[in-house]
Amino acid sequence: MRATRHFLDLDDLSCAELEAVLRRAEAPAANLEPVLAGRGAALVFEKPSARTRNSTEMAVVALGGHPVYIQGVEVGIDERETAEDVARTLACYHAVVCARVFDHGVLHRMAGAIDAAVAGAAATDAAGPDDGIGVKSSPVVNLLSDAAHPCQALADLLTLRQVFGPLEGRSLAYVGDANNVWRSLAKAAAMVGMRLRTACPEGYGPEADDLAALAALGLDIEVTDDPVEAATGADALYSDVWTSMGQEEEAERRRLAFAGFAIDDTLLSAAAPGAVVLHCLPAHRGEEITAEVFEGAHSVVWRQAANRLHAMRGLLSWLLSPGDEGSRP
Repeated sequence: MRATRHFLDLDDLSCAELEAVLRRAEAPAANLEPVLAGRGAALVFEKPSARTRNSTEMAVVALGGHPVYIQGVEVGIDERETAEDVARTLACYHAVVCARVFDHGVLHRMAGAIDAAVAGAAATDAAGPDDGIGVKSSPVVNLLSDAAHPCQALADLLTLRQVFGPLEGRSLAYVGDANNVWRSLAKAAAMVGMRLRTACPEGYGPEADDLAALAALGLDIEVTDDPVEAATGADALYSDVWTSMGQEEEAERRRLAFAGFAIDDTLLSAAAPGAVVLHCLPAHRGEEITAEVFEGAHSVVWRQAANRLHAMRGLLSWLLSPGDEGSRP
């Protein structure tokens, strides 16, 4: 059995492993082993969700498992119980622990607590991690945090592959805030050999640590404050909301700062012929994207949304399957 593999961001996978996950996502559900048959999946949501909850629950069902939706208030991470105790409790019952949290550090603590409990049990010859007694070696999956949104990035890659086939050498222009969605998307682009252009207003661009991490992955990245420059010749345009959940008090300031950074007909006309437009949703038409582009012929937004299910199914299948590379089917 492969050692526990947590998925907190894209670079928790090697490039070969990412390819294996995507191949599973592209496979018909009937071709995948029911790796969750008779097993539970804990889905902890400190933040509400539409696509993430529905796609994850249905992916668990497709793999034969039983999803258990848990609101943040029910476990009270670091209020009623520590993140470590919540993780160890859930790993007593579930084959995988998926969490949508405010603080990315909570995910690291949860994963570390499960790893330590399993290692401690093995070291003392206590009950093993897979015999149903005690904390099991349950992977922790990031359903969104302030630092990353890797399951969205998997769906983005899946969508782009459906449109273009192999992605190496293709160019992607991201216009907006260099946020958690951007961070995972940038890592995804690096790992499949895409070129990334990022257009952000001053003060909303990538941090130095982000650029260093992407440079280590070999990403060909360009950062500009000119959306047209970023969009020119790009194979795909991508946008996200200007004001994310938890930033509501900044909404008006952000609307002013991001004026001129909407994906509109001007940006689309600057892109390559046959370019597509992506948006991770929810969308605010008239702000980060115009209604005409969002609903237009170049938009693959709804294919992208549908791929959240396929991406999650592929990821869970890979994480919970035996073997080193997980290349089946």
